[in-house]
Amino acid sequence: MPTWWRGSVGYEIYVRSFADSRGDGIGDLPGIRARLPYLADLGVDTIWLTPFYPSPQADHGYDVADHLDVDPCYGSLEDLLGLIADAHGLGLRTLIDLVPNHTSDQHPWFLDARSARDARHRDFYVWKDPSLDGGPPNNWVSHFGGPAWTFDEVTGQYYMHLFLPEQPDLNWTNPEVHTAFREILTTWFERGVDGVRIDVAHALVEDPEFRDNPRLEEPIAAGSTPQTIFSRFEHVYDLDQDGVVEIYRDWRTLADPFDAVLLGEVYVLHPDRLSRYLQGDGLHAGFCFAALKVPWDAAEIRATLRDHLAVSGDLLAWPLSSHDDPRAPTRFGGGERGARRALAYLTLLCALPGVPFLYQGDELGLDDADLDAEVAEDPIAVRNPGATGRDAVRAPMLWEPGPGFGFTTGEPWLPFGANRHGRRSVAAQLGDPASHLERVRALLAARRELPALTDGSPLDWPIDEGAVVAVTRGDEVLVALHVGDGGGDAELELPDGSVLHYASDPSVVLVDDRLRLPEDTAAIVALEDARITPVSDLDRDTDRGPDAHPDAGADPAAEEVPR
Repeated sequence: MPTWWRGSVGYEIYVRSFADSRGDGIGDLPGIRARLPYLADLGVDTIWLTPFYPSPQADHGYDVADHLDVDPCYGSLEDLLGLIADAHGLGLRTLIDLVPNHTSDQHPWFLDARSARDARHRDFYVWKDPSLDGGPPNNWVSHFGGPAWTFDEVTGQYYMHLFLPEQPDLNWTNPEVHTAFREILTTWFERGVDGVRIDVAHALVEDPEFRDNPRLEEPIAAGSTPQTIFSRFEHVYDLDQDGVVEIYRDWRTLADPFDAVLLGEVYVLHPDRLSRYLQGDGLHAGFCFAALKVPWDAAEIRATLRDHLAVSGDLLAWPLSSHDDPRAPTRFGGGERGARRALAYLTLLCALPGVPFLYQGDELGLDDADLDAEVAEDPIAVRNPGATGRDAVRAPMLWEPGPGFGFTTGEPWLPFGANRHGRRSVAAQLGDPASHLERVRALLAARRELPALTDGSPLDWPIDEGAVVAVTRGDEVLVALHVGDGGGDAELELPDGSVLHYASDPSVVLVDDRLRLPEDTAAIVALEDARITPVSDLDRDTDRGPDAHPDAGADPAAEEVPR
């Protein structure tokens, strides 16, 4: 594992929506480059750039037509190399998105492959004859709607695509595909990239016999969304196949000499299945998407995190949000309550072994943008009436008050959303210690200041049940999250001399070695040892509200949070 990765904090940049330097409404690399000081000041260590490659933009860059260049709508290769150099100068590492499962149908490889059955690049892709009835070779379906197969009239065979028809799947049983991607990876590492985030890292290999996936429900209702249809199959033959980890073991031999990280988008929710990709000499790290899917429930949060840490330890990356899923404040109830919960949850994630990841706007407490259906850009929504796309999480960044929110001087490629306003922007929150932005900045600083949170100190779970999820790191630090159960404030009795190092909300106080946590808050406490008494042992009166608590309010004896 590269040493710079351990203890770091990641930040996902959706290139198209981060910062527009040219006024054309599309975020670009020079725009990101100009905002790098903001990210360094925020306290993140690693940025991940979504695809910037030449592309027809059928899936906003995830349909790659050239793996080694930059699309002119985002800038130039020189802009990218300058961005990487500037990032290094600020102490930031840069990951780029690698898309090895498929290419664009406009990639030179595929243009050649579909020209004839004996074409030079024919076996770079997955081709099959029609079934006996003339239809697709099996019952596999696409993530984005319809069958996972498209018939090619010129050559009389179907080609496979787990996503759009414009995104044909590569054939990883072909050694030449391996060779091509070894050259792609080496080139980027030589250019100074610090690692790659591997798109759909669990899907490169298919069942050799291409058997039908079992149906979980039959029949599937007419008019069902792609997400619903996809979930009605048990994906035992098209996803998460044996053999894919061997690809990453090979890539490790390329990445390790450059001290580069292989971070997998392994969208596998079972902890044991995910751990297969990370153990031994597989991927350096993988996103734990189960942590992103978990509801606001203490038992579920505790079980999900414990089960994954038990088998994968510090090889996990913890996404708070992403460009494919609802933002954390939306998942946790929306509005101010959702934002409060998201910050408390982030506090817990920052205490775990591994790397917490913010998605642009998480630091502002942004929930999903309120967009009208007619402005849809995501192909899921555009091509499937009634389907919910991902545009709501991809709305442009809010930098400052004003018509273009500092993102652009032109018309943004996607509206900001009816629920976006200037007081949620970076400029409006900077310097306000009570703002979401400043609380996140303080949290990341607190994490750096306590070595036990990042140096591999042992993890323990001192509370096994109830509304408080707590972890200790060694005998030095306690991090507690009060999910809440309607019972009012929670209290924990702590060792003598404990110090409140960070609180997600000013209502959290530590008085006489008792930590008081209102619902939907979290705290980081520096300890002398890890003797924690859970709230159930304190015989507290849960009928009293916070105003009736003897330690409530601005008690002069209450220890103030240092930031």
